[in-house]
Amino acid sequence: MHVIDLHCDVLLRLYEAKGTLSFENAPELDTNFEKLIKGNVRVQAFAIFIWPNMDANEKFQAALDQVYYFYTEVLGKNPNMKLIKEWSDFDTLQAGEIGVLLTLEGVDAIGNDLKKLTILYELGVRSIGLTWNNANLAADGVGEPRGGGLTNFGREIVQFNNDHKILTDVSHLSENAYWDVMDEAKYPIASHSNAKAICDHPRNLSDEQATAMFAKNGLVHVVYCPQFVKSEGDVTIDDLILHIDHLCALGGVNHIGLGSDFDGISTKIIQLEDASMHPNLINELLKRYREDEVKGFAHQNFLNNRPQ
Repeated sequence: MHVIDLHCDVLLRLYEAKGTLSFENAPELDTNFEKLIKGNVRVQAFAIFIWPNMDANEKFQAALDQVYYFYTEVLGKNPNMKLIKEWSDFDTLQAGEIGVLLTLEGVDAIGNDLKKLTILYELGVRSIGLTWNNANLAADGVGEPRGGGLTNFGREIVQFNNDHKILTDVSHLSENAYWDVMDEAKYPIASHSNAKAICDHPRNLSDEQATAMFAKNGLVHVVYCPQFVKSEGDVTIDDLILHIDHLCALGGVNHIGLGSDFDGISTKIIQLEDASMHPNLINELLKRYREDEVKGFAHQNFLNNRPQ
């Protein structure tokens, strides 16, 4: 059963390695071409991420550098990797091909300039999270004690997303910013978040937030970061499935997906340590859910609810 994984941080790893890592088979990468094949990954989303403490004058160039590695290392050296720029491109992938999707994790890189967002859109970005954990000119992230909502500029970005059929990703937003997005976004999504009722972490979603997402035909893609799965101790696939169970109990069986966060996490779920191990999760899910439900979690829910 193939997988759509909506979040990984490979581009940051390639950027920081300055060309010394091969996306094809570097063992240092949780997600590389060989591991995607082994893990039955049909579509992989690649996030552009900029550290908040980087000099503001360098941030947009850092984003472009990550796009450079996306086109040269991920796409350029692997002919079976196919760029997805239209939502209909998911339907034209051939046997043996892997679709790749660019996303933006926080808009720090664009400062207050929507023209830069237009450039990133033309380069292929199709999902945009307004913040990481910090505050920026668009909104407050979950790590900002103020907990503010969207700024006027943040609302402009959401409108840009609506106009261009771009997903607006809520995974790192403060609660107030989350609700602002839910009021205004046509295409909301949580690319890598879990259930706060199961693990009380600021990055996870409350029941109210999750049900609001489901009501707008948005998806919650569960994340493999152990700190978001269980508060302490070793974390197993069973622990992750508890989040899926809970989201299903809230009515989300048709609105759950996967967002690994591979290459952005330093600790791992046992037997789910890299992209090659997605089948371990799928096999455990098949012990608990019908095949059509597991197919939904793995890929079909996203395909059913993507922008049209």
